[in-house]
Amino acid sequence: MPTDENEDFAAMFAEAEAAKPKGKAARRPKPGDVVRGVVTTVGKDAVFVDLGGKAEGVLDREQVIDGEGNLRVKVGDTIEARVAGERGGSLVLRVKLGKGPEARAELVQALELGIPVEGKVTQPVKGGLEVDVAGVRGFVPASQVDARFVEDLTPFVGQRLEFRVTQYERGNLVLSRRALLEEENARRAAETRAKLVVGAVIRGRVTGFKPFGAFVDIGGIEGMLHVSELGFSRVETPEEVLALGQELDVSILKIEEGEPGRDGQRRPRIGLSLKALQADPWLEATRQLTPGGRVRGTITRLQPFGAFVEIAPGVEGLVHISELGAGRRLNHPKEAVAVGQAVEVEILAIDPDKRRLSLSMSAAQRTAEREQLDEARASVPQAPAKLGTFADLLKKK
Repeated sequence: MPTDENEDFAAMFAEAEAAKPKGKAARRPKPGDVVRGVVTTVGKDAVFVDLGGKAEGVLDREQVIDGEGNLRVKVGDTIEARVAGERGGSLVLRVKLGKGPEARAELVQALELGIPVEGKVTQPVKGGLEVDVAGVRGFVPASQVDARFVEDLTPFVGQRLEFRVTQYERGNLVLSRRALLEEENARRAAETRAKLVVGAVIRGRVTGFKPFGAFVDIGGIEGMLHVSELGFSRVETPEEVLALGQELDVSILKIEEGEPGRDGQRRPRIGLSLKALQADPWLEATRQLTPGGRVRGTITRLQPFGAFVEIAPGVEGLVHISELGAGRRLNHPKEAVAVGQAVEVEILAIDPDKRRLSLSMSAAQRTAEREQLDEARASVPQAPAKLGTFADLLKKK
C-alpha cells in the first residue's frame, strides 16, 4: 500500500476514534444485573427488548402475562427485568419465576445472584408469614416482612410481593422483603439527599407513630413530624389528625447530623412541619381583637396559675387564677372552671411579639353585670319632672 494511502487511512482512523464518546465502554450485563429497555417485538412465544446497545433481551411470553392470560406489555413500553442468563447471543430476562422443577432451579439461581422473586402471602404463621413462590412454600420471618417491625401481619395475607431469597436448601425456602425495601430506600435516599434543604416542601407518607409525633417517609429517608408541628391547634397524639399510610406535603424544618448506623454511615435527623404550610390563625384572630372587648371561648387546660381558653382554632389565651373567681380567692382553677367548659372572657392585653393574650373572666362578668343593670334602668319609665298641685289636677278635670 502506498505511503500516502497509509497516511490517509491513519488520519481517517484517528478521526473516527476522536468522534467516539469518551469514558468507559458499556459493560455487557451479566446474570443478576437489573436492566431497563424498550419492548421492540411481541411474538407468539417471546418478547424482545432493546437494551440500548448493550445487547438484546428476550423474555418468555409467560413472564409478562397476568393471572387471566392478558399481556401486560406492548411495543414501545419500557420494562425493567433481571438478567437470568444468555441464549443465542441474547440475554434471557426474568420478571418472575417459572413453575415446578424450573421454579426450583431458578430459586437456586435467585439465591446465588440475588434476583428478587415474587410470591403470594397465604397466611400468618408462628414467627412470620407463609408465602407461595411459584408453587414452592416459603417462610418470611416477622423481622423481614417490612423495613420496620410490624406487629399485626394479617393485612399482608393475599398480597403479591417481591422478596429476596436468603436461604434455599432441602426444600426450605426463607425469604426477606426487608432486604429489598432497604435497597430501594437507599437508592431513593441518595436522590432525596440531593434536594434536602431547610424550607423545602416535599411529599411524604406516614409510616409510624410515637406519642410525641409521627414518622414520615420522604423518599427513602424518614423524618419526624413532632406533635407541636402538626398544626396551630393543640394536639395530644398524632393519631388525632393523621392516619398510617397517609400521603401529605411537609416542610423541612431542620436537618441535623445523626449518629452512625450499623453500617457506620451517619444519617441525617430531619425535622418536619405541617404547621409551616398553614396560615397562622393567631394573626388573623388577634387582628380583630382589642383590649376591653369580650369574646367566647372554651377551657382547654388547667394549670395551678390559671386556665387556658381557646377563643379561635389554634388561638389560646391565659386567664390568670386571680381573674377567675370574680373576687373569690381560689386555690386552683378547677374550683371555678373545668376543661371543655364554654366561658366568656374579656381581653386585658395583647402581646403580638410574644403571641400572648391576657384574659379575664372576672372583668367580663363585671362588665356583663353593669350592662344588665344599665338595661334594667333603661326599661323603667321615667317620672315626670314636675308633679304639680292638687289644684292643677282639679283644673284638668
